[in-house]
Amino acid sequence: MRASAVLEVRDLSVELKTPRGTARPVEGVSFSVDRGEAVAIVGESGSGKTLTLRSVLGLLPPGASIVGGNVFFESNDLAGLTRRGLRTAVGGRIAIIFQEPLTALNPVMKVGDQIAEGPRRRLDLSRRAAMRRAVDLMVQVGIPDPARRARMYPHQLSGGMRQRVLIAIALSNDPSIILCDEPTTALDVTIQDQILKLLAELRRSAGVGIVLVTHDLAVVAETCDRLAVMYAGRVVETGRVADVFRSPRHGYTAQLLRSVPDFDRGDVRLRGIGGAPPDLYDLPVGCRFHPRCEFATTSCREVVPPLMSVGRDRYSACIHHDVVAASVLEAPVIRRSSASTEEAG
Repeated sequence: MRASAVLEVRDLSVELKTPRGTARPVEGVSFSVDRGEAVAIVGESGSGKTLTLRSVLGLLPPGASIVGGNVFFESNDLAGLTRRGLRTAVGGRIAIIFQEPLTALNPVMKVGDQIAEGPRRRLDLSRRAAMRRAVDLMVQVGIPDPARRARMYPHQLSGGMRQRVLIAIALSNDPSIILCDEPTTALDVTIQDQILKLLAELRRSAGVGIVLVTHDLAVVAETCDRLAVMYAGRVVETGRVADVFRSPRHGYTAQLLRSVPDFDRGDVRLRGIGGAPPDLYDLPVGCRFHPRCEFATTSCREVVPPLMSVGRDRYSACIHHDVVAASVLEAPVIRRSSASTEEAG
């Protein structure tokens, strides 16, 4: 594990057994997060983003299991641990924020009790001390009148307030890293901006590392340092956000960026990605993106490209990465409320 990394995922593979057969929705995925750094994982639905995130904490659905790789956190490999072993090794220092707070929160518990539950169990605080901590955390995440709202149930709060409660729960055990699974998708742009600013402040003030799974490339552009682009279960490109957005080195990344509206160039016609992501039970031979890729050649249909270095802190799983880079004449200006990889297909 790198000395500067808080979390390092190395060659992670997840197998899923269903009545249709066995598939690998996550295969050979690697990324790392340093203290105070924000790393995004982007890609279309079904690319393996959320499953990768949940694998870190062993929150896999029935039939899914880690079959290869490592998940290092503070020098502990979490990949082979049981639920009890994970609780001991992590101790609340990895938190997760889910996409839909109304389903993530317990509907029959007051939100203050839900925030206080972790400190009572993991920090050994008394009920009163844990509740004081819960109210303090509600203040920290910007919930007005926290003492009154702590006595409310989730359905009595707005969507933005519920998401803030989830962040307060995530912060309740002083985590080193927060895993965010589409934390702003269900929120309007104003509340989205407030939540993103809150996460950015946590990075600055507490050095918390962030892993952000999202479809929204504009959120990535505004809030993240590095990103990993996933397609059909594999990471196909990684690098610093500014570098990747300015000069993509994989056909999938290039076509994702071209599918994003550029409000500074209204005359440019959007180009979606033709076709659809492959069936994980019937993957194409060679590069998994070649059936949809405008840069594909015969070699792409024969060779499975490894993730290779294409520059400083840049990696691409594309044998034509230089051709892709040369094809990008002008990088789009990506702004929030428009850039979603869901719109790419």
